[in-house]
Amino acid sequence: MPIVSRSSLAVAALTLGVSLTACTGGNGQIVSVNGTNVSKAELDRRLETSPAGKQALSQIVQADLIDQYAKANNITVSDADIAKKEEELRSRYAPGQFEQILASQGLSEDDVKRILREQLIVEQAVGKNITITDAEAKAYFDKNHGAYDKPAQTRARHILVPDLKTANEIEAKLKAGADFATLAKQYSTDPATKDKGGELGFFAKGAMVPQFQAAADSLAIGQISRPVKSPFGYHIIQVEARKPATTATFAEVKDQIKETLKQQQLAQQIPQFLQGLRQKANIIVYDQRFSDVFPSPLPPPPSAAPPSAAPAPSAK
Repeated sequence: MPIVSRSSLAVAALTLGVSLTACTGGNGQIVSVNGTNVSKAELDRRLETSPAGKQALSQIVQADLIDQYAKANNITVSDADIAKKEEELRSRYAPGQFEQILASQGLSEDDVKRILREQLIVEQAVGKNITITDAEAKAYFDKNHGAYDKPAQTRARHILVPDLKTANEIEAKLKAGADFATLAKQYSTDPATKDKGGELGFFAKGAMVPQFQAAADSLAIGQISRPVKSPFGYHIIQVEARKPATTATFAEVKDQIKETLKQQQLAQQIPQFLQGLRQKANIIVYDQRFSDVFPSPLPPPPSAAPPSAAPAPSAK
């Protein structure tokens, strides 16, 4: 159940429906288009019967089923569990990117916590039946060994500017003893690194554009580059450290591989688990516009019909 398991359109539809309750005019109108009014009732009708509205309803029901399952099976998820899961999720993105994704999908912080709580409940429910042996992990390692080896890496920082004149001025200031991080915050046009003093962290060969990579490979640790032109502008680069390539051992990555295999099995079994919750649930649809969202289970096959009674003799 990834974080986007709730459709952004569905969430937006629900949010819109709630907010409009307090924002309509006294006569129930939302907007007027050249004198033609659009009513809240009309918008609600379209939202409710749209695919997004139906998906939103489906997600609400699924959340209720998960919550009911957790209570019936004494599964608890603490705020600390949710916070840890969210931190793991945020760590996969560059600073600020996670918040941008939430905003683009219409998700609030409370939405994230609710989704993660559901995910953790389902993972506990399904995961208790999943066991990964050392032999399975070793077989996976033998087939995917190269994925765990680490190539040589370089750590560098840079200052990106749009023109050669500014780049030359910055190079001169640095070689005169100016602080790299201070100049990066002052001049760099790279929004992802300027407030971190131009810090790029460690990167493997091929991660950067060719012009940048070639310059970084040629620098000694601590050396300041001449201006380097790339499709993004002009870079002043300083290499801070290097790491040699390493070959992974099974002992080092065994736990990581077991988690990977567990996640693969969870991805296969969770949809079946959720489908099972619905099939066992007593879901009554009062509004027939949503009957296709929760189709009734097929009735059992009819039993053999009793033999028909013999016709009554005709009166003579």
